[in-house]
Amino acid sequence: MKDLKNNSQYRELNVDEIETLKKQGCAATDWKQILVGPVFNPEHVYHVQFSGSVRIGDNSGTVEFSGGIVRNCGIYNASIHNCTIGDHVYIHQISNYMANYDIHDHVILENIELCYIDGESSFGNGIKVSTLDETGGRGVMIYDKLSAHLAYFLAWYKHRHCLISELESKISQYAESVKSNRGIIGSHSIIRNCRSIKNVKFGPFSQALGCTRLENGSVNSNEFAPVKLGAGILAENFIVSSGAEISDGTIISNCFIGQGCSLGKQYSAENSLFFANCQGFHGEACSIFGGPYTVTHHKSTLLIAGMFSFCNAGSGSNQSNHMYKLGPIHHGIVERGSKTTSDSYILWPAKIGAFTLVMGRHYKNTDTSDLPFSYLIESKDDSWIAPGINLRSVGTIRDVMKWPRRDKRKDPEKLDCINFNLLSPFTIKKMQKGLGILNSLKEISGETTEVFAYRNTLISKSALEKGIDLYDMAIYKFLGNSVISRLEKCEVQSLEELRDCLKPKHDIGQGEWSDLAGLIAPKTEINTLIRNIERKEFVNLEDIEQEFKNMHQSYYEYEWTWAAELLVEKTGKKIEELLINDLIQLIQNWKKSVIGLDQMLYEDAKKEFRLDSMTGFGMDGNKATQKLDFEKVRGSFESNDFVNEIVSHIQRKTLLGEKMIAQLTRIEKNHQN
Repeated sequence: MKDLKNNSQYRELNVDEIETLKKQGCAATDWKQILVGPVFNPEHVYHVQFSGSVRIGDNSGTVEFSGGIVRNCGIYNASIHNCTIGDHVYIHQISNYMANYDIHDHVILENIELCYIDGESSFGNGIKVSTLDETGGRGVMIYDKLSAHLAYFLAWYKHRHCLISELESKISQYAESVKSNRGIIGSHSIIRNCRSIKNVKFGPFSQALGCTRLENGSVNSNEFAPVKLGAGILAENFIVSSGAEISDGTIISNCFIGQGCSLGKQYSAENSLFFANCQGFHGEACSIFGGPYTVTHHKSTLLIAGMFSFCNAGSGSNQSNHMYKLGPIHHGIVERGSKTTSDSYILWPAKIGAFTLVMGRHYKNTDTSDLPFSYLIESKDDSWIAPGINLRSVGTIRDVMKWPRRDKRKDPEKLDCINFNLLSPFTIKKMQKGLGILNSLKEISGETTEVFAYRNTLISKSALEKGIDLYDMAIYKFLGNSVISRLEKCEVQSLEELRDCLKPKHDIGQGEWSDLAGLIAPKTEINTLIRNIERKEFVNLEDIEQEFKNMHQSYYEYEWTWAAELLVEKTGKKIEELLINDLIQLIQNWKKSVIGLDQMLYEDAKKEFRLDSMTGFGMDGNKATQKLDFEKVRGSFESNDFVNEIVSHIQRKTLLGEKMIAQLTRIEKNHQN
């Protein structure tokens, strides 16, 4: 695209052109300041009021609208002040004025009341969003390419003053670098039927159709992932990332909207961050940190002062972030993969473990972070927890399978690094801690105890024992998966080669791991990055964001280091001391765990096809009609895709286990010979 600011490609209007323009109802405060390109047709400019410096490119050609309507490019019925207009642009019906914009090629601007830049603007960059703490204690400074992981640092590491100071300094520098007294409307953009646009920059292929008010923001659209802004939206102090859609009367204030997000149907959000593939419809958000795939679809749902990711909030879900003492200073954490049922309530501060189902109203401050994959259920104002029970839920597995398929990001440059793994060092370490907690409760309270108390929650004896079994199975499933995957990458023929294959190449990955809003990484690497930022070792924000990408790309390498530690712990032997029988026993435990969990999923799926699930089918018939109607709508249990996948998974893993055991047995025989 040519440089719109290059004056050498423009010329002054000649006398005949000026006369033609005047006859067509045009006027200018100074015709000498109206410059045009080599190809200019004055017949394509009607009823235009020019003021300030205006440059117009090639206005030949046509544009086509829905319904087969074709119009000549040009400017019609508009007031233009201090604007540069590219080639093949169509401008029609600017009822008030357009001022201080560089309008690139192939843009359509129609039926706009007001569109202008007033003074210098950073277009939403550098705005501090009061996420989590409404009073601003965890404010996150936003910029065009903010990732969920950098935002995680800004929100949760306030105690690292040097880190926050360095990051905010770099974001301020970026905001200063994009500051301008001129706006941009990128090529192939369409802005139609909008009322007021002030201090907003639009990337290429932007669509703003019917917006009521846009003020101080960036629309970071591009050819691969256009941004779509729809009817009736009100937005101020915002950044919208590529591929996002905002429509239908949505109201946003002080917000960052990530790649592939969808907000609509009168959704309301203030001081909130929404990262990749979040969805918000009907309800409202206040001061939330919405990690990837935070989803809420219901009118009565309020998400407030919480951090969420891979979360589905049911209708009527809400939280309380103050106790009417020192104001709205409390916040909570709902770790990845959790769900809230209809009319659920959580009193902040609280911390909900990964992949937990929250049901009912919880009036006590709970921390279940070391009991992932649980049900947190309210009964008679008490919070009861069933540890690990979500591991056997088909809903959990279905969610994990659908997230990658529902990734709407088309931009080649992905801002957020997303790890979709259900079982990872992050969740498995939580389960290990959970096992320790449950066994400790059982040991301390004794065999006759029927109800156990843990951090403002209650656990029944049967739930505790099931939790121990489920966590143990999941840990063996993860470890077996890692070992088999590792062995499949190596062509081992001897015990020495096998041990060498299993031995990690470095120490990175040992110890605790964290979930940085979608990115799962070792804490050692996270702390190293933080120290390097504090030492001012990075020139710009891009270099820091690249470090997150490097961690994400190295996940499986780091994961094996952690899994090898677990292997040593489970076998009680160092890698160089492992025997073939140790691995065969491990794979047998893995096979038993995988098949056991799959069989639980199979039984859970069966519930969807029981007779009581057929209520409402076969409207005017008997039970035979009811069953037939059900199968026509839902299909039969045997033909269900998910059920068939479970059956197939059991068969595949059984064969894989047998194959691996046979391979290890051959190595053992070779070793003995």
